[in-house]
Amino acid sequence: MLRRTGIIGTLIGLLALVLWAPSAVAAPAAPAAGDCGVLAPGASAAAQSAIAAACAQVDAGTWYTWGGGHGAQPGATYGQVDPTDPASDQDPERLGFDCSGLVRYAYAQAAGSDILNGDASQQYYTTRAAARFTAAQGLAPLLPGDLLAYGNSADLHHIAIYLGAGKMVEAKQSGTHLMVSDVRLGGDYFGAVRVNTGAVTGHVFRTWGTGVWTKTAPSVSATRVYAFPGPTSIRVECQKHAETVTSDGYTNDAWAYLPDYKAWMTNIYIQGPAWLDGVPTCTT
Repeated sequence: MLRRTGIIGTLIGLLALVLWAPSAVAAPAAPAAGDCGVLAPGASAAAQSAIAAACAQVDAGTWYTWGGGHGAQPGATYGQVDPTDPASDQDPERLGFDCSGLVRYAYAQAAGSDILNGDASQQYYTTRAAARFTAAQGLAPLLPGDLLAYGNSADLHHIAIYLGAGKMVEAKQSGTHLMVSDVRLGGDYFGAVRVNTGAVTGHVFRTWGTGVWTKTAPSVSATRVYAFPGPTSIRVECQKHAETVTSDGYTNDAWAYLPDYKAWMTNIYIQGPAWLDGVPTCTT
């Protein structure tokens, strides 16, 4: 039979063992759905870094400012007055980002180089696309770090970074700080792109000229898809001889298929020879 003092000593020992036992069994808690952070599994290390960089700016209370983030190097800059938005009057005094400026900065921090310099359209149609998703696919196939684009094929006017759980981080509009928002599906939601921060694959060329339209078929009369506002890096999948085009002093019947745009453009406006070196002939 144990004496009273023995029982008390045993209980004290057991309590000490519980209190001093290692507590590393619990994993770190994920951010709540309303917080800024990675809110779903599956994100690459680079995507997680991009989200962390964007969320640090949210936590710092950084302003949206029209044209912000488009300086010589990625980072916050003072904005400009948007003539269509009275709320932007103070943007020249606000240090911050617009939507594409934030995306540019976040992925530059993640990749260690300025891989997404440009506006929302240029970022969505990047040659660094690892995957693309249509609006009809909704959120089901998306992973944190994917870029959500708004507008239409000729004019994508907004872009944001998906966090998971139906949330995105964005620089939304003048007069507001960077924020976490519910993903806005429907309306002018265009689709999403997953960014490849590694080596660019495929045949990459540079366009020249301004306002050069891509087409749904290799013909000048085909429906317009997207106009390059200026010289742009493009990925060419294949090329074929089709309708002859004469423009800006050149004549050529070669057309290139651009998989990132799902569209064609005349080789006249692609820097290089009339028939692009190393690019295969389209078989379909």
